Amino acid sequence: MRIISGRWKGRHLIAPTSLPVRPTTDMAKEALFNILSNEFDLDGIAVTDLFAGTGNISYEFASRGALSVRAVERDRGCIKYIASTALTLEFPQIEIIPTDVFRYVGRQQPASDIVFADPPYDLQPEKYRELVDAVFANGLLSDSGILVVEHPKSIDLSDMRYFMQMRHYGTVHFSFFEHNPG
Repeated sequence: MRIISGRWKGRHLIAPTSLPVRPTTDMAKEALFNILSNEFDLDGIAVTDLFAGTGNISYEFASRGALSVRAVERDRGCIKYIASTALTLEFPQIEIIPTDVFRYVGRQQPASDIVFADPPYDLQPEKYRELVDAVFANGLLSDSGILVVEHPKSIDLSDMRYFMQMRHYGTVHFSFFEHNPG
């Protein structure tokens, strides 16, 4: 994986193969950040990265100047890797929250401008819906914020209340949600 843009543009990162992750592809990540850059000035925003895994998305936001990035992850190996990489890249704005994502979103949390969620692809379809509902119900998203959920083709969230659009890049699908979808 590599950091696409910002302070560490072009930096390649190699995560241990023992981590139970499937990082977002560089092609999909670049397309996602092109979309987000058109909506937000990424410099100075607050971000929550749910199911942070290797921290791939967290590093991209931090490299582009995000003020704070909450990386929510429960796997100890992933937590250790994110902490080590954030230290190496001098990203003090990355705060690791070592807990289960559903426990985290199940309670009131500080609002973020962007919430990104990349659950394991074998997650049950109803759990995707539970995740989206909890983000909105518990105040994780600012009034003008965007929730992005990465998912496989088999998951369709387009009938949900806050759904805005779905985009796909190869096998990667992103559903976008906001408080007032147009």
